[in-house]
Amino acid sequence: MAWRGHLSRNLKELRFLYCQTSPASAQTREYVHRNYKELKTMNPTFPILIRECSGVEPQLWARYDMGAERYVRLDGLTEAQISKKLEELVKAGATVKA
Repeated sequence: MAWRGHLSRNLKELRFLYCQTSPASAQTREYVHRNYKELKTMNPTFPILIRECSGVEPQLWARYDMGAERYVRLDGLTEAQISKKLEELVKAGATVKA
């Protein structure tokens, strides 16, 4: 899980989008609830944004250098799968910088 400490090195911003009440967003809400503190502790000045909007599909957005952005849909994913998607976005940031 060393990649968790590299958020600020490989990304410029991370955004979680999800609905406050929908069952489709339940795993994403739980992931944020369980992991936000650790991610923020490891990357204290890195912007991790939480956007809640009624009826929105759960998504994870990563902004890289030069304004490049990538996102993944999180609908139906478990916490472990969400973590894996986040890891992939962080590792992709190393190639975007190169």
